[in-house]
Amino acid sequence: MDHLFSLPNLHDMLVPPISLLEKMLRPLIVYVFLVFALRLSGKRLLAQLNPFDLVVILILSNTVQNAIIGNDNSVTGGLLGAAALLFANSVLVKRLYTHQTLQEWLEGKPDPLIEHGQLVEPNLKREGLLKSELVTAASKQGFDSLAEVERALLAPGGALWFFRQTPTLDDQRQKELLERLDRIEKRLEQRA
Repeated sequence: MDHLFSLPNLHDMLVPPISLLEKMLRPLIVYVFLVFALRLSGKRLLAQLNPFDLVVILILSNTVQNAIIGNDNSVTGGLLGAAALLFANSVLVKRLYTHQTLQEWLEGKPDPLIEHGQLVEPNLKREGLLKSELVTAASKQGFDSLAEVERALLAPGGALWFFRQTPTLDDQRQKELLERLDRIEKRLEQRA
């Protein structure tokens, strides 16, 4: 019972057993690896998480944990590693916004999934997206069907962008004529 109220070992809690440089380098190496690994795994992992993708992401953090912390469980070591990660991420994100080429190299460019109203099957296959997933995403953005979509892109961050078909001049004229006919029909019904 006495051990429940004993003072913590401040030395073990605050002094990392590994060098401060190693403590900063470990999380940075894992960070760089994960950035490239996620980049190579495709945008789909970020776009539409299925249960398998979610499990991979959850296990990934536990898998690299020992590589990040080594044999260090100290508070100081954890805070130093977190600070190194936050600093590196901040610098990288700021550089991405000011260097378009670097951003495209690290994140990639948007991939067309629909062009001129037609599915781009090779891109869907490469990203591991099903047509049904595309239909669901389009529906969430207010499209009744893929026939209304002129263009769809899978953004580097995993977002799906949809662009509506622009009606042709003939389509607009046909719509106007149908609206006129509806108005004429309503007037005739009112007079009858």
